[in-house]
Order: sequence, then structure tokens, then C-alpha cells
Amino acid sequence: MYHHWSNITFVHWRYPRTLVQSLVPDSLTVETFDGAAWVGLTPFLMEDVRMPGLPAVPWLSRFPETNLRTYVRDARGRSGIWFLSMEAGQLPAALGGRAGYWLPYFWSDMSVETDGGLWRYRSRRRWPGPIGARCDGDVEIGADLAEGERDERAHFLTARFLLFTLVAGRLAAAEVEHPPWPLRHARLARLDQDLLRVAGLPAPDHAPLLHASRGVPVRVGMWSW
Repeated sequence: MYHHWSNITFVHWRYPRTLVQSLVPDSLTVETFDGAAWVGLTPFLMEDVRMPGLPAVPWLSRFPETNLRTYVRDARGRSGIWFLSMEAGQLPAALGGRAGYWLPYFWSDMSVETDGGLWRYRSRRRWPGPIGARCDGDVEIGADLAEGERDERAHFLTARFLLFTLVAGRLAAAEVEHPPWPLRHARLARLDQDLLRVAGLPAPDHAPLLHASRGVPVRVGMWSW
């Protein structure tokens, strides 16, 4: 599949590794940075979604998405993403993500709005439950990160090129190709969400770390074993 991930905010919290490890398959090991596991909430806009060789279909190819994810490696030492949940603003996208990619997609009533330097995200889960699980956020977008600010932690949290899932109980991986994220500073003006709790995580006891980006083009490959 080809996509463009636009107007994305990376909202990250630190969690104990053992807690996050309990939420991923035994065949994966949660990665840590600065002694902690990291859980990311990433609201964004999916655009130009299409299959190779086919044009984008206007009413199917653009919709909001919000992912809750953590970072793992497999027995072969490959680093990648494990999704705890994935909200999609299109029912066909949620159904296709579940049936075709075996990913934990949920159909949600969603929107992404930009007003100059303010990005607004809204999401209410519709199917499957728990119905009403929410993620509402207002993010103030700042300046581009300077070269010295694109540090090892920012790379760890955003530069991910492999997705993991379970297909019939068997671990599978798909490659993700995209250029480096053009990261910007961001400040969380408001966040009202319960996706962390629904996924089995306690409420964070500290402020999150934020990055934002206008977006990048993305290619996601097929699953392999």
C-alpha cells in the first residue's frame, strides 16, 4: 500500500518495561530508551491511500487515524512497532486493516483540523467496543527541530521501518519505507483521551514528550515470516 501520513503528532510517555511487555506477544521483546519503555499516541491524517498501480479513490483515500503503539524487537533482532490499537475514520479502512493486515483497527468518528499553528484532533470509537473510547487533542506547532535537536531519542521514537502483527497466531512483519520525518517542536494545549486505559495502561504520571511533522510519503509492504 502507498500512503501519505500528514499533520502527525507524536505524543510519547515512559512506562516500566515489564508493564508494557505484558501487552505484547511473547515472541517480541519491548525495547527501552533511557531505561524505560515508550508508548506513543500518534494522531494524523492518511492521504492518497492506494494499491500499487491504481489511482487513489477520493472518498476512500483520505481519513484520520490515531495509533497507540510501542517499540519492540523480534528474535532475529529486528526493531519495529507493535500496535496496541488503531483508530480509523473510515469503516472500509478499519475492516480492511483487520481482514487484510490483521491489525487492531477500530472504526471511529474522527476529524483532523489545522488552523495555522494549531492542529485539532477528535476521535470517538464506534466499532468494535468499547464504544466511545476517545482521543481529543489540541497541539500547538512550533519551529523545525535544529540539527542538534534531532537526537538519538527522537530517532528511536520516530524512525521505525518495520511493523509486527500476529497472523493465525504466527508473528509476521511488514517493511515500511519513508524518508526521514521533518520534525518540529510541539506543545500539547489539551488532551482528553482514554485509549491508554482501554489498552491496559495506567494514566501517565508525567507530561508527555512531543514531536510533530507535516508528513511524509509511505510505502507499506506485504507481511512476511
